[in-house]
Amino acid sequence: MAVRVCLLILISCIICVESKYMVYNTSQSIVPRKLNVHLVPHTHDDVGWLKTIDQYYVGSNNSIQGACVQNVLDSLIPALLADKNRKFIYVEQAFFQRWWRDQSVATQNTVKQLVSSGQLELINGGMCMHDEAAPHYIDMIDQTTLGHRFIKAEFNVTPRIGWQIDPFGHSAVQAYLLGAEVGFDSLFFARIDYQDRAKRKNEKSLEVIWRGSRSLGSSAQIFAGAFPENYEPPSGFHFEVNDDSPIVQDDINLFDYNVQDRVDAFVAAALSQANITRTNHIMWTMGTDFKYQYSHTWYRNMDKLIHYVNQDGRVNALYSTPSVYTDAKYSENEAWPLKLDDFFPYADRINAYWTGYFTSRPTLKGYVRVMSGYYLAARQLEFFRGRSKRGPTTDSLADALAIAQHHDAVSGTEKQHVANDYAKRLSIGYNEAEELVAASLACMAESASKSGCSNTVTKFQQCPLLNISYCPASEVDLSSGKKLVVVVYNSLGWKRNDVVKIPVINGNVTVQDPNGKEIESQILPLVNASLGSRNFYAAAYMGKSPSATPKFWLSFTASVPPLGFSTYIISTTERAATVAAEINYKSTGSQNDTIEVGPGNLKLVYSTNGKLVEYANRRNLAQSSIEQSYIYYSAYDGSEDRQYHQASGAYIFRPNRTIPITSEGQILLTVFRGSIYDEVHQRINPWIYQVTRVYKDKEHAEVEFAVGPIPIDDGIGKEIVTKVTTPVKSNKTFYTDSSGRDFIERIRDYRTDWDLEVNQPVAGNYYPINLGIYMKDDSKEFSILVDRSVGGSSIEDGQLELMLHRRLLHDDSRGVAEALNETVCILNECTGLTVLGKYYLRIDPLGEGAKWRRTFGQEIYSPFLLAFSEQDGDKLTNILKPTFTGMDPSYSLPDNVAMITLEELEDGNILLRLAHLYEVGEDKDLSAVARVELKKMFPDKKINKIREMSLSANQEREEMLKKRLVWKVEGSENEDFKALRGGPVDPTKLVVELAPMEIRTFLLTFSSLLPSIGNGLLM
Repeated sequence: MAVRVCLLILISCIICVESKYMVYNTSQSIVPRKLNVHLVPHTHDDVGWLKTIDQYYVGSNNSIQGACVQNVLDSLIPALLADKNRKFIYVEQAFFQRWWRDQSVATQNTVKQLVSSGQLELINGGMCMHDEAAPHYIDMIDQTTLGHRFIKAEFNVTPRIGWQIDPFGHSAVQAYLLGAEVGFDSLFFARIDYQDRAKRKNEKSLEVIWRGSRSLGSSAQIFAGAFPENYEPPSGFHFEVNDDSPIVQDDINLFDYNVQDRVDAFVAAALSQANITRTNHIMWTMGTDFKYQYSHTWYRNMDKLIHYVNQDGRVNALYSTPSVYTDAKYSENEAWPLKLDDFFPYADRINAYWTGYFTSRPTLKGYVRVMSGYYLAARQLEFFRGRSKRGPTTDSLADALAIAQHHDAVSGTEKQHVANDYAKRLSIGYNEAEELVAASLACMAESASKSGCSNTVTKFQQCPLLNISYCPASEVDLSSGKKLVVVVYNSLGWKRNDVVKIPVINGNVTVQDPNGKEIESQILPLVNASLGSRNFYAAAYMGKSPSATPKFWLSFTASVPPLGFSTYIISTTERAATVAAEINYKSTGSQNDTIEVGPGNLKLVYSTNGKLVEYANRRNLAQSSIEQSYIYYSAYDGSEDRQYHQASGAYIFRPNRTIPITSEGQILLTVFRGSIYDEVHQRINPWIYQVTRVYKDKEHAEVEFAVGPIPIDDGIGKEIVTKVTTPVKSNKTFYTDSSGRDFIERIRDYRTDWDLEVNQPVAGNYYPINLGIYMKDDSKEFSILVDRSVGGSSIEDGQLELMLHRRLLHDDSRGVAEALNETVCILNECTGLTVLGKYYLRIDPLGEGAKWRRTFGQEIYSPFLLAFSEQDGDKLTNILKPTFTGMDPSYSLPDNVAMITLEELEDGNILLRLAHLYEVGEDKDLSAVARVELKKMFPDKKINKIREMSLSANQEREEMLKKRLVWKVEGSENEDFKALRGGPVDPTKLVVELAPMEIRTFLLTFSSLLPSIGNGLLM
């Protein structure tokens, strides 16, 4: 009987519950005079961090992190198709293009419709969301261009929005160059200093007009917004599967019905954000890292929120995108606060400055920079030879470099196995580009006519490990009469004289220039310190020990025309080698004895106790006392920080103590004197070795350092710094570059936008350096240039410091969950990593330093490219063209202009970028409008068509400017500053004007695209 009653009750309940499909109204648009909450569905997908890019894409290695981008995109499309009002934004093209290649034509057509309708918006558009501290601006441009041109080709759209939501601080170059100059209408980001954010919330100035370039001013400004907290939804509105936020439960027949509670929470969060935001529009970023792997859970809850919140009526909720939000802000006709300069350094809380990553993984940073310069040169050589569909091409290197600009790649904030993956991709890309370079040089060197090249016979080798003194191509035995051909390629647009330095096994050699004339050369012994690094790292890289051991460095000065090469011949001679004189100096205890080095105008003076004491330039009379030293900051382990336990780690720089590093041993200096340059060798301690070079024909000092393995036997992590001290009265002020471009004034313990509360006097004054750092007073400038991204500062007046290496024992609790403790292993025996690098220093009279910083800075970025071929002594007929230039032999680019891109695209068009190197007022002569004659740049080609493009070459510049939103700026009603810009290019004269800091991008069409090798006149 009881069973029958239960069945009756169950049947009755089933009858009384009416089955009804609920249709949610998600069609709401903007409502004037009501608070509009723009829900922006998004996912943030790192192209490598805890897992490699491919592991993230396919969803493998989930023991580290459960993330699968393929799932995100697979589930997203049907979710958007289910409701035409739903929207989504996607950013990382490296992932999207992987997914796109795997889709059917039908699916691709569906996605194209979603993009066309605005439901799916591709924003930012680069291959990755690049970092803004460690990348060079050329790399930022290249990786953005790769993504933008794909989007234009496949979807015929141009991204409107910059979306840099995760980089750890923000560069002025990002705002004006990778923002306004690529055609973005706005730029959004999340990470700004916690003190800055608090002040901006109070002043309602999280959204600003960012004017990042002093030279380009309002012509390159952009609307920029920092999120109130981060790039996630407000607390309680995360809807991924297994997230702990309350869902919207709107079935009254089930327990836990909570519609009103959810609506009230939504309204409360919206009103809270409205209180710190101008106008009646706020944005909610509905997503975070690797979300929407099951998109339906997000959209189901957002559908309900939009439906019920709008029924409630207190605020208006709608599906939106940053483009819709930007247009809504613009339509309010509001005047916005002005932001200048940048958002560095970044701290997310007290004692937590994200300034350690400026140096983290210095060897990866160096590798990326070397590959960047090589990629620029390889594209030029590909253009001269002619792009081949059969290959090899530079495409693989382009892709690897693009991914390496990611904010958890070159930044050094990834797990070790992911760093290895980035390096592997670069190596694979280099190998293909190396093949292209060798084939192009052979083609150009052997061709005497415009007929191109068919079957070349010269086999060129290159030396990617020359930095560790390993170059099998030059370490050949020439005693049997063979000769070594060295082709020296110059990727710069002006003639260049520089020293070539290669290892050789025999010092009895001569060098002949392209005219067959013997030229001056110099032989130095290859010291034990260099041999030790060479043998160890060559074995680690190659998997076997080197078969030969060179004994000497051969150096000579190469003179190479712009965009061209010169060929030098090395052969044996019966004359005994004149090896540079070697002198060892020991401490004498006398304060008066000194050692002067330098065969040219520049002289460095050392005391006999091994200290650098004086810098003197006899030409410009710049003279100063100077001192160079090493220290290390012992890394704080967080043990006494009871609140946060904040340690120094891959991201965070938190020093504990400053420990001087002193020289050890009796021999303090070894000096090698030569006719081309002098070298000063110093063994600072068992794990720091330094060589300082002073050249006859240069007026700067070159400091080459080998730091490591950093000892950690004492259980203390160490951050290694070099300091250079001068009497410059800098008054707390110094200057660092922005992504290798503009220089920004820094003032110690000061911020322009708020009253800084100093809690980390060292880490809080560190800034990223890609090009250089300098200081000045009323009479002189002191500059240091670098060969890769590093962190640096001026902690004391007159002193500049660079952090060269870091080895740490604790994680800094920012997600990577791994100490920054890099090692190198051979046969399962591991030792700490050694970093080999260089920096360059110079002192100039006031106002004269910019020319060196800009010109030599380009030479650092674009070193000579060397290729070697061993040939029989009497059979050098293969090299028909000992000297080549791609330009008119009488022409070179102006001193203030660099060609940063010359590339033949797949469609046969030529991508050309020209960059003015100087800021307004930076140099009395060179901060002026420059003019480039394209007819002389391409003398053997007729330019049939020229189109000026946006920076990323995805739209014509004139079209971009017509669409640009013109924003009001507070207090600028009477502003009459007009940025100087180059004028239109006359299609007949073909002369390009460039104003200070201007970069102009062109697509050229030649009437014929025969290879350019025929112009290599026998000069």
